[in-house]
Amino acid sequence: MAAIRDREMVLVLDNCEHVIETAAALAYRLLGECRRLRILATSREPLGITGEAIWPVLPLALSGPDAGIDEIASSPAVRLLREWAGAARQDLALDAATLPTLARICRALDGVPLAIELAATRLRTMSVDQLADRLDDRFRLLTGGSRTALPRHRTLRAMVDWSWELLSDAERAVLRRLSVFAGGASLDAAERVCAGDTAGQDAVHQADVLDLLTALTEKSLLVPEPGAAPRYRMLGTIREYAAQRLADAGETDPARQAHLAYFTDLAETVEPSLRRAGQLHGLATLAAEHDNISAAMRGALAEGKAQAAMRLAAGAGWYWWLSGHKTEGAELITAAAELPVVDLRGEVDDKTRAAVYSLVVMFAGSGRASDERHAADWIHKAYELSLRDSSHSHLLGLVVPLERMLQGADPVRAWEPALDNEDPWARALARLQLGKMRVMLGHGGRDADEYLEQALAEFRALGERFGISFALTELADRLAVRGEFAAASERYEHAIAVLTEAGAVEDVIRMRAGQARLHWLRGDEDAVAPAMAEAERLAERVTWPEALAEVALARAELARWGGDAEEARRQLDLAMVTLGDQAANLRSLTHHQLGYLTDDLGEARAHRAAAYQVAAEAGYGPMLAQALVGVADLALRSDQYEQAARLLAASTVVRGLPDRSDPDLTRIEEAARRRAGTSWSRSRSLRERPHAERGWAGQSRP
Repeated sequence: MAAIRDREMVLVLDNCEHVIETAAALAYRLLGECRRLRILATSREPLGITGEAIWPVLPLALSGPDAGIDEIASSPAVRLLREWAGAARQDLALDAATLPTLARICRALDGVPLAIELAATRLRTMSVDQLADRLDDRFRLLTGGSRTALPRHRTLRAMVDWSWELLSDAERAVLRRLSVFAGGASLDAAERVCAGDTAGQDAVHQADVLDLLTALTEKSLLVPEPGAAPRYRMLGTIREYAAQRLADAGETDPARQAHLAYFTDLAETVEPSLRRAGQLHGLATLAAEHDNISAAMRGALAEGKAQAAMRLAAGAGWYWWLSGHKTEGAELITAAAELPVVDLRGEVDDKTRAAVYSLVVMFAGSGRASDERHAADWIHKAYELSLRDSSHSHLLGLVVPLERMLQGADPVRAWEPALDNEDPWARALARLQLGKMRVMLGHGGRDADEYLEQALAEFRALGERFGISFALTELADRLAVRGEFAAASERYEHAIAVLTEAGAVEDVIRMRAGQARLHWLRGDEDAVAPAMAEAERLAERVTWPEALAEVALARAELARWGGDAEEARRQLDLAMVTLGDQAANLRSLTHHQLGYLTDDLGEARAHRAAAYQVAAEAGYGPMLAQALVGVADLALRSDQYEQAARLLAASTVVRGLPDRSDPDLTRIEEAARRRAGTSWSRSRSLRERPHAERGWAGQSRP
């Protein structure tokens, strides 16, 4: 002590974690007596003495999954791997072609330098792709450390074993139980899942969990995530190791059960707020736990736990729909609905089943590739359950009218009883559907708009963004049909704003594509490309196949309007290939477009007949009206001008008003007017008769 008391110097205490108490006491005494002394201590946890400044040594920085080649090459983790790999094997090609795989290896290893070093030694006898594909068993694979290194640095397992052995029993219990979390754990979730006497051993009191999480964080075994509420995340290597320890302790099943129970309770608690003013807060809450909810759901499905899987599906379904996860939601909800309704815990209750079946209907009936036959089966099942349980899910406000329509009821009358639903959200949805049914049936008067406007006001009063965007989109379509393109685009913009807040990217894609069409119709061609570029950018971010199909269909129509028949055909083919077997509902639209694109009248006639047949079978008024416009084009090309005029008149009767958003209708109308003579006046008078005199009754699709 006397030798260093007055000297200015730095003392290094390396690897203190296994003697942390002694090292802390020594450092405290030395610093108290040697005023000019500075101590640099390396350890898995702080010394915990006064005046200590902590400098965490983080894993090497990683490039993002969407990074370009230059960004990957410059990331510290990949640079280290390339250096070690080059030293291990001189003939190994580490060029631009292998860089994405090297980045994948580094991400799998969390950027931990020792793990990267050990992985590089394996490249002596393996290719880069082989190494990347085998890292799911990293502890068996990464064992080739330097013979001169400390034993704990020779294998990846030895490195983690060293840290594990320094933990208390309670710290080990919490760490291994945390391995059931995917995407990190909140404090509340960790307290619920990690506390208790799991499998009859290592009791952990809930009040102690926070201190234990803090201790594990200070030992660099947990990574704290910034934010208003604390969250704790494990590196992938630590999580895999902890999961093995969990299995060795016989705690895997009870820990997973606790995890599933917590996130089911969370989803069920938050779910009602998703249709009220607290929607954004509820979505943010569930979005933070997205990976945990998905993991819990997949675990319940894998184990055939019908009641548990359906409860979680019912709680999380609306979140998946609103937050831009429709593909994943449809997959998980359908899988839950298809489980046997009886498992070891008994039969799934009717209310839960009805809620899940109703969600299947909602997902199956959405978008261009909706499967109406599949949806009808689930409508029947949900409706049967509604007759057995009076405590109906809010979504049965959707299912019951659809069942009545399938049984042949008038679509408007089918929805009217839903206006008496005790749930204000269900009432607003019923009012919106009543407006939409009038549009689909060709009731083109202002009464349809009044229903849509009132539904919009009710959804705004609730603060529910899906309903707001739904009503705004319907109103935008109505304005576009009337030729009010600027006003329609403005409605779309408002709908996009509220959907963007919620994160519903899939629905924004169709609206941006719709705006591109409106820009073209307004003559603002400079605005078309940016709108389509934004739609395409969003489509590439999601896994929903309809997203890319929607973009392709819009591009096909714009290309045809612009006279580029070859590009229009290419985009139509792309839409059909993208949807594959799900493209049945596009047959009418595809035949309709191809009818314009072919120069052969016989081929055009075949396309027109096919488009009309599909539309007639669907009984969907706007689709049938569109098909009639196509037949009118065929008549015009066949020099049957009076017939073209009559077909346009019939199209207007079916739709309820002329479609000014269809440039083909305008073109055919102008040509027929010039050539049809007096017959045009007779056809025009037919279009202008009151709806009650038309005698056309259509059936709308569910």
